[in-house]
Amino acid sequence: MNVLAILMIGGVLAVPAVGLWALHWASCNGEFRLIDRAALLPFDEEEPVGQPTDLILNRHSPTT
Repeated sequence: MNVLAILMIGGVLAVPAVGLWALHWASCNGEFRLIDRAALLPFDEEEPVGQPTDLILNRHSPTT
């Protein structure tokens, strides 16, 4: 078997294995706890949740 084929098959097996290991590590270390609270981290008093403060083409974005 060609060395390139061995490397490709190894990569096809290694990438999902590393991904599954990373998910397992994250779940064991509590990275998925309080996932809803982590989604609010970019917001603060200057830009509260639900109130867009960005300007696009010098116009305020429409609020829905």
